[in-house]
Amino acid sequence: MKTVSICLLILIVFGLGVALTLQQGRQLATPPSATAAPAHVTAPGDLPGVEPSFSLLDNLRDNLQDPLPRLFLQLIVIILAARLAGALAVKFHQPAVIGEMIAGILLGPSLLGWWSPAAFHFIFPASSLGSLRLFSQMGVCLFMFVVGMELDLVELKQQARTAMLVSQVNILFPYLLGVIAALFLYSSLAGPGISFPVFALFIGISLSLTAFPVLARILQERGLTQTALGTTAIACAATGDVAAWCILALVVAIAKAQGLLATAFTLGLVALFVCLMLFGIRPRLPRWIDYVSHRSGTAGKGVIAGVLVFLFASALATDAMGIHALFGSFLAGLVMPARGELREFLRLRLEHFSAVFLLPLFFAFTGLRTQVALLNDSTGWLICLGIILLATVGKLGGTLFAARATGVNWLDSFSLGALMNTRGLVELIALNIGYDLGILSPRIFAMLVIMALATTCLTGPLLTLADHLRARSRLRPRPV
Repeated sequence: MKTVSICLLILIVFGLGVALTLQQGRQLATPPSATAAPAHVTAPGDLPGVEPSFSLLDNLRDNLQDPLPRLFLQLIVIILAARLAGALAVKFHQPAVIGEMIAGILLGPSLLGWWSPAAFHFIFPASSLGSLRLFSQMGVCLFMFVVGMELDLVELKQQARTAMLVSQVNILFPYLLGVIAALFLYSSLAGPGISFPVFALFIGISLSLTAFPVLARILQERGLTQTALGTTAIACAATGDVAAWCILALVVAIAKAQGLLATAFTLGLVALFVCLMLFGIRPRLPRWIDYVSHRSGTAGKGVIAGVLVFLFASALATDAMGIHALFGSFLAGLVMPARGELREFLRLRLEHFSAVFLLPLFFAFTGLRTQVALLNDSTGWLICLGIILLATVGKLGGTLFAARATGVNWLDSFSLGALMNTRGLVELIALNIGYDLGILSPRIFAMLVIMALATTCLTGPLLTLADHLRARSRLRPRPV
């Protein structure tokens, strides 16, 4: 009780002191301003009968114009939309990443900008997109690092022979179809000033990519990881993923370089860097990580700091060479030590942070670029449907016949083709690279984003159809 009385007395003395000081200060003369206002300008409060206006809503709106509050508002909206849409996608037996991708598009001009332009421009003004882009690119770099880390090179070598034919066909056949399709798309849909070879090569890679991480999660959700189908799918997707990213690196080098000599120089630098990473750094990396963990007082923090420095240095190196930073991130993950404990330790910390926080920003940033309204005529939608059909025929059809040629039965070959037709996030990453380089116009960018969503959404229903046909074939009586 005595302590409470003393505290109250202190508060009263403090309040009286502040109040008396402020009252005394009102009698002081106001100092002149540095720049005197023009004589004819009168403040609103000085006009007779006019009171200065004040609105709480206007004050809040003005405060939200600052970059930091605006970024917080964007993060809240994006993360909530991604989580809600992801949960809704799971209820419809689709991977959560499908819902997150759709949420990013719905937050862009395709829905929010069309339904409420004022709200869209208030939450996502053009001046704020720079910060959002940097955060999204950071998330994709962490994601590609985890993707590279999850690829087991030893297992890949063991499965490469059996999956070689299938992986080659499911990359080369849709690639060829994409290059042929570019003949009809180039004149009206290529980016300004882009040569036909660059555009055609990029359309080919857009149709031939498979989303290895999304495919792995579909296999896990359906309990197919340890089956022959799952093992073959993982081997084909991993082999194709590496080949596709190498081709994409070549296309980026051609697009960014000035002339043949510059392209050859860039590719030479990249080849040297890859050799350094695989044969110079990869064998020594476990020893360096052990040294960092023993040197640091807290092993976990030391390892995380060292890995992040290595990841960002690799991304910086490839970006400085003229190849996108994502390739360096992927390569850094690829050369990480094969010890299961370390990979799981890093995956739990980096993948969860990037998947929950940073990747939704990438989906939103992609959605802000995707203008479905540009497909405002029947011709545009017909071209979009044609691209979806061509992409499906290339991946599913090519894989189907290649797998059947190796002795796999028709239904398993069909299931394998449906899995290879999964594009998802990896496709969006490649499309954003093409958009940043000016290879894709906004119109075909929207078409290819829709294609990525459609082909990924088809995977689940096609696998269910294959399971249904497989069950029916077992029920049929065998001929005598």
